Amino acid sequence: MDKKILVNCDNRATRVAILENGKLVELYIERPLEQRIVGNLYKGAVANVLPGMQAAFVDIGLEKNAFLYVDDVYTDDDDRPHPARTNIDKLLKVGEEIIVQVVKEPFGSKGARATGQVTIPGRYLVLVPGADYVGISRRIESQVEKERLRRIAGKLRPPEMGLIVRTVAEGAKEKALAQDLQFLTQLWRLVLARFQQKTAPALLYQDLALTCRIARDLFVEDFNSFLVDNEQEYEKVCEILDCFSPQPQPRLKRKVSLYRDDEPIFERYGVENELEKALQRQVWLKSGGYLVFDEAEALTVVDVNTGRYIGKRNLAQTILKTNLEAAEEIARQIRLRDIGGIIIIDFIDMSVEEHRRKVLGKLNELIKHDRTKTYVLGLTSLGLVEMTRKKVRQDLAEVLQQHCPYCNGSGRVFTALAASTRIERELKKTLQKTPREAVLVEMHHEVASIIIGTGGGNLKKVEGELGKHIFIRGSEDMHIEHYRIIAAGSLKDIEKLALPVSPGEIMELFIEERHSSSPENGIARLHGYVINVTGAGEKAGQVVRAEITEVCRTFARATPIAAARKKRRRSWAGLAKRK
Repeated sequence: MDKKILVNCDNRATRVAILENGKLVELYIERPLEQRIVGNLYKGAVANVLPGMQAAFVDIGLEKNAFLYVDDVYTDDDDRPHPARTNIDKLLKVGEEIIVQVVKEPFGSKGARATGQVTIPGRYLVLVPGADYVGISRRIESQVEKERLRRIAGKLRPPEMGLIVRTVAEGAKEKALAQDLQFLTQLWRLVLARFQQKTAPALLYQDLALTCRIARDLFVEDFNSFLVDNEQEYEKVCEILDCFSPQPQPRLKRKVSLYRDDEPIFERYGVENELEKALQRQVWLKSGGYLVFDEAEALTVVDVNTGRYIGKRNLAQTILKTNLEAAEEIARQIRLRDIGGIIIIDFIDMSVEEHRRKVLGKLNELIKHDRTKTYVLGLTSLGLVEMTRKKVRQDLAEVLQQHCPYCNGSGRVFTALAASTRIERELKKTLQKTPREAVLVEMHHEVASIIIGTGGGNLKKVEGELGKHIFIRGSEDMHIEHYRIIAAGSLKDIEKLALPVSPGEIMELFIEERHSSSPENGIARLHGYVINVTGAGEKAGQVVRAEITEVCRTFARATPIAAARKKRRRSWAGLAKRK
């Protein structure tokens, strides 16, 4: 498999893309003003203890207190019962100062999730202070290698310390592991010293920046290249590779390159296009089928559809091929979008049991490449596939997008008809309290046309009810649910303000579109005021020189200059003939 790491840096953000066989599978983004806090160690002060929730809130100096569950409380007292069988108020007291580590970023209305079980990662090992075990990464498949690493780690493990051997350690020598452990134990002693010196809340240890973290945690022999488009970040990567090994690693360092081409690195490798697709609700498959992603706060539903794919053999084979292709793309999209929580996949119904096993097997095989804990729980009685994936940080959409300020995240707005009903009702309430004779109101042009009505009939009815003159200006820039009263005053003043043209005036008008009911005519707008240009329907998208022939309260009529002159010539010719 061709695997690449691409790093793009500028003054706004550092972005790291992971590519497998040319496809984007993971993306990490870190901004200077939004530093990641997962992995950081804090000296915190217990702010609240909640026995009813068996949890506590710890002040670690962030906007919101961190949440600490009873099972995550660390205690070095061997005589105490296991935390799961002990009430939280027996373990912690308000005001008590403790060391906690952030394991989940704050997002939405929730603060960070913290634990008292500290883990400090190195290149090959993870140090677990207070533990007494040796763990081996499940991604190391060879039992012989697992036993070798377990023996080395057991020999190196300090008293009252636990060790976890990382996947990167596969094939590493004992000397490399020993140096890594020496670095981690020195770091832990520094954390303890800072704990004694500082007053809560205080940061005791901050994890590495994104590029260095990727070099430490992800960059292994099976990657073909590590490309960085920033010279300073490139040098940091080389330093990290030297720092976390007993001697320089020439094979790995040879794979690290400084990208110097003029074309931006993410555009060169198609990352920008993939990012845009990853933010869309609908994802097309190569066969012509497609996926639909619908996300709630803790639940994501993926729907699989055949779309344009009609198959070649029979229905069962068509469905199987679509579902297998969908399983591959879903596994990639889950990693790329960094979706966490409960995931429900609605594959196309399969009547053949063997086909269901194939699709589930394909999905299970593909999620093995995901470093985040992911489980496929199987098929429900409704034929839906259940999955869970640990949520550690905000997903891609939350990082790159925000809720629409108009629909507040619902993704829907009122239709023009529904909006016109609400706006007309609100407008009547407002104008009943206004002593002025006339008003000028601006709103979306579709809503304006409905409130005005055919031939201005509806507007006249509203004016009759209120006893006021209402001038309406349509605008494409207004939100369809909003309106605003631009001015209120005497009829003469508002009429002068509302009618931007006068009869006989010659103007250059841009024809925006054909008239909806009279397509031979064209529609131009001046500050939202509609001008119906006779015979200009074919001139849509062009500028026409025209003369204003009639001015009404809601619109004006105009005639192109050439047509007007031609009409006059005909009338003069008729007059001469009669003479």
